[in-house]
Amino acid sequence: MAFNWQTFRTRSLTAVVFVVVMLAGLLWNRWTYFILFSVIHFGAWAEYIKMVGKFNPDYKKITLLHRYGIMAGGWCLLLFFTHDLLYVFSISLTDVGFWLGILLMVLLPLIMILETKLIFFRNLGYSAWGLVYISLPLALMIELRHHHPLTNHTLTLTLPLLVIFSIWINDTMAYLVGSVAGKTPLSAISPKKTWEGTGGGILLTIITISWLAYLTKRLNVVDAAAISAIAAVSGTFGDLFESKLKRMAGVKDSGSIMPGHGGFLDRFDSLLFAGTCVWIYAAFFLF
Repeated sequence: MAFNWQTFRTRSLTAVVFVVVMLAGLLWNRWTYFILFSVIHFGAWAEYIKMVGKFNPDYKKITLLHRYGIMAGGWCLLLFFTHDLLYVFSISLTDVGFWLGILLMVLLPLIMILETKLIFFRNLGYSAWGLVYISLPLALMIELRHHHPLTNHTLTLTLPLLVIFSIWINDTMAYLVGSVAGKTPLSAISPKKTWEGTGGGILLTIITISWLAYLTKRLNVVDAAAISAIAAVSGTFGDLFESKLKRMAGVKDSGSIMPGHGGFLDRFDSLLFAGTCVWIYAAFFLF
């Protein structure tokens, strides 16, 4: 197949914009971090609802109150985990997340009951899974950034960046190793992935992150190695899960927000699994 310069330029430009936006959101301040993950949250939810509707037509019948209420309910988790560090005037986002979440916990079941009873439990299950799959991991990424007070700059920046960079490094290294030495398919869900590429990506991620931790001294090498391994392994499962979801929906990409790279779920599928797993490690060994 001939090399397509137009496709290459489109993908390259999109990738540059993506990296710039991500780094600006991650590094500027706590507000940009929160806004970045809020945008990812609503974008991923919109694509999730659309894809579920493709393999389960009944889910298309949910009311607008159900559709946007469940998104808002998930966003309450992100608000809550800002830990009283973000305010609008004198109102804490944590308090907003708590009280709005309580309100939606009462209203959403009532809204769902008004829908057709025959599809109530199935739709409830898909919506509940969306909270676990999308909202909870992103809320825990917010928590990683806001768990420590303003005086502790080391962990507040290091842990989220460590998750993101581990995923980026793993994706890149797995692709390179798989392209050179990949022979054994990893899964029928994603035929292009190989055991060699996956293993090489994980190993090189651990080595790279451990070396960076040794140089920067922002986190001890053992914790850095463990977190990078967790992010790489769980991120791979996240990638496979989203591939399965797309296969069930019969689509190539979850969306088209990023030309040449797909949608929000395509870009953050690994993070949705890695965020939760890394938070669990941090809760036991770092907090």
